[in-house]
Amino acid sequence: MFHRNIKLIIAGLIIITGIWQMTEGYIGNGIFLIILSALPIFLYFKNEFILLAFLKLRKQDFPGAQKWLAYIKNPETALVQKQQGYFNYLHGIMLSQTNLTQSEKYFKKAIELGLNMDMDLAVAKLNLAGLAMTRRRKLEATNLINEVKKLDKQNMLADQVKMMKEQLKKI
Repeated sequence: MFHRNIKLIIAGLIIITGIWQMTEGYIGNGIFLIILSALPIFLYFKNEFILLAFLKLRKQDFPGAQKWLAYIKNPETALVQKQQGYFNYLHGIMLSQTNLTQSEKYFKKAIELGLNMDMDLAVAKLNLAGLAMTRRRKLEATNLINEVKKLDKQNMLADQVKMMKEQLKKI
């Protein structure tokens, strides 16, 4: 919606207004405005369109998620580095159903830019391992699967890793 620097300016203005309200004797208004300033600061670090795209993906609504991501016109300037990573991660997930070469490009870029959660990184590397297996690159797939096992601390991807290891034996 707004550029990331504009969000910080809006937060600063709300904080200044809150302090002004407190000096005028309206303590409740000032406290409310200072608490309200947390919203633009939160949206600086977590882009609202990426959050909405995650919600759509959770419901398996790929066209809806694509629509929300399309609102981000220039991700290199509009997003922080980690947000760019998630932007590419979401594109990779959506394209993994149809276009494998594009999906691989997006996943590699997401890993390069960085993802906040180990689970997201593990899913990205698991998808890359699957793509490497389809292209008969056994060594690369094995290395990626080993990295996934290290990142998956709750063993949520254990079944997928086991299935991929069995498929690697057949290659």
